[in-house]
Amino acid sequence: MAANLNQFEEKMKKSLAVLEKDFASIRAGRANPAILDKVTVEYYGVATPLTQIGTVSVPDPRSILIQPWDASIIKEVEKAILASDIGITPNNDGKSIRLNFPPLTEERRKDLVKGIKKKGEDSKVAIRSIRRDAMDAFKADKKNGEITEDDLKGIETDVQKITDKFIKDIVERVAKKEKEIMEV
Repeated sequence: MAANLNQFEEKMKKSLAVLEKDFASIRAGRANPAILDKVTVEYYGVATPLTQIGTVSVPDPRSILIQPWDASIIKEVEKAILASDIGITPNNDGKSIRLNFPPLTEERRKDLVKGIKKKGEDSKVAIRSIRRDAMDAFKADKKNGEITEDDLKGIETDVQKITDKFIKDIVERVAKKEKEIMEV
């Protein structure tokens, strides 16, 4: 079966989506409910995402308010937040939990930027790996006589253009997230 350019482009889109999800979970000194996406709470014996057991809101730029629909699980919510790696101590008032985000120190900002750049590099490596797989698949198609030498040259050019587009997108997203983190 002949390789399809779209399948490789889809894989690249998925790599970019993973990067976006990673960036959303990085705390940038402002309240962002996305940092709670990976937090699960033990709710009637089932690990349930925090966002599915209550209302999560951002009343001001430096805090998140969590209001569970079932007030009896507030202690479990508090434990889940403490057990997660978000690094913020929850304030429990009996009905809701407030997470206050302190301003980031300069050193912490620089550490976060290093992590962001590393995630960006990892994404670029993933994109290039997909490009290599695509090139190998199309070369195999040529070897099997499914495409001509001219077709292969055109496809290689297309694959490179798609790769360049995704690499450029990653560089822009890394720069945008870096700017967001370094903003005081």
